[in-house]
Amino acid sequence: MARAKNRQTMNKVARERELRERRERKQERKDEKKRLAAEGEAGVVGEDEDGIEGEAEATEPEQATETQS
Repeated sequence: MARAKNRQTMNKVARERELRERRERKQERKDEKKRLAAEGEAGVVGEDEDGIEGEAEATEPEQATETQS
């Protein structure tokens, strides 16, 4: 019976470690998103935003031509 307890404990430790790692990764993503947003407000990312909008406009006519066909 002692082994069963150890396995459960090790499984619990593993679950807790995975949960902690997931939370750390999530926090890193949040921090990165905040950093990018702060840079965007400062005007550093302004050129990239224009490029993204241009790509979105380019895909819309293609969709319109597909529906007309």
